[in-house]
Amino acid sequence: MAMYDVYPLLNIVPEKGKGCFVYDDEGREFLDLYGGHAVISIGHSHPHFVKSVSGQLEKLAFYSNSIINPLQELVAGKLMQVSGVEDFKLFMVNSGAEANENALKLASFHNSRTKVAALKGSFHGRTSAAINVTHTGQKHQAPINHGIHVDYFDMNDIEGITGAIGSRQYAAFIMECIQGIGGLDAVKTEATLAIREACDHTDTIMICDEIQCGYGRTGQFFAFQDSGVLPDVITMAKGMGNGFPVGGLLINAHKLPPISGRLGTTFGGNHLACSAALAVLEVIEHEELIQNAAITGEYLLRQLENIPAVKKVKGRGLMLGAEFDFPIAPLREDLVYRNRVFTGTSANPKLLRILPPLNLSNDLVEVFIEKLKDSIDHISQSVKP
Repeated sequence: MAMYDVYPLLNIVPEKGKGCFVYDDEGREFLDLYGGHAVISIGHSHPHFVKSVSGQLEKLAFYSNSIINPLQELVAGKLMQVSGVEDFKLFMVNSGAEANENALKLASFHNSRTKVAALKGSFHGRTSAAINVTHTGQKHQAPINHGIHVDYFDMNDIEGITGAIGSRQYAAFIMECIQGIGGLDAVKTEATLAIREACDHTDTIMICDEIQCGYGRTGQFFAFQDSGVLPDVITMAKGMGNGFPVGGLLINAHKLPPISGRLGTTFGGNHLACSAALAVLEVIEHEELIQNAAITGEYLLRQLENIPAVKKVKGRGLMLGAEFDFPIAPLREDLVYRNRVFTGTSANPKLLRILPPLNLSNDLVEVFIEKLKDSIDHISQSVKP
């Protein structure tokens, strides 16, 4: 039986990883500046992570959410401590798309509305409601997915967004504070503040999708914290489990109180998932990885800005995009196959996406910059007449 083709695949077979490096089945070393779509938050095979997950596996891997799981309370407490977000309730799921599905469901339960407002360039997942509110994925919507009326707005169009929210038609406004697949564009603070005010006045639920930009990646635990605004629901995944499938929602329970039966999950918050999530938070805290993301990210940004071929650098912390005046597909291919560096793409064909583990060092930044310069020179030579 063959696998069902979903993605175009790089011709590389990774077998193991350590820190910011991945090693393939031929023993070749690759510098990982992509972290598997920003999933690897604390580095590959971190000793504390391995010990925590393997130790839990020896005791109990899974039991249903119909029993008490004290590990869930430990994750919630540590998450509050490390993130600084208080007075919210945690609901654990398995993926970012599932987190957004539940967030939209909660919003509609709250105000009985069926419309959603979202941003152009957004990506919120591939499941039914999530793909509905994903602007960059409209071509992947099946007819059955067209069950939610969604209006998309230009990022930072304050008048247009707040005017629409003021109509009181929308169950929720959902946004990534820094878009990932959309191309690393950021919502301005004044827009975030205006959206929060408009949602407050109209009983509209404000959802911040922190699935890629959260968990320390931007130099703060959550990207929305740069604006000082607090959303009603925060969705999380990717870096939450360092590769183990973990997702979650932080929910303002004063506005959205729990009602039995409205939310549910079989695997979400299982014992192994909790051990992975707890280990990630402990490493982020003990190794000061949020601070490292801010400091090392700034160093990487400055180094990228010094490369003449880089026309613009977008993003914050270790969520960066280097924009060129040419499509980056040949550059990314050269980086992977000749210089052995993993990077990513986006909806912008001229943007190289950089999402390394949060323990990236300045020394590895310098290694990457030299390899990037070499690849730029190599492809420029190859296209000369």
